[in-house]
Amino acid sequence: MNKMTPLGNVAFILVVIGALNWGLVGIFNFDLVAFLLGDMSTLARIVYALVGLSGLYMIVNAAKKN
Repeated sequence: MNKMTPLGNVAFILVVIGALNWGLVGIFNFDLVAFLLGDMSTLARIVYALVGLSGLYMIVNAAKKN
């Protein structure tokens, strides 16, 4: 069983949030992050950046395990 670090857990949650948001955009043309935080507001941009960085973290972490 793999144990994730706290950073890994946060990255995983953010990647899931990003995936769900992109699913909503693709299926319903609805951006939940923009709806909740404002269209390209500073806070929304921070969330988008954190989701992207989390994706990179997950890729690097997966590559290290192989």
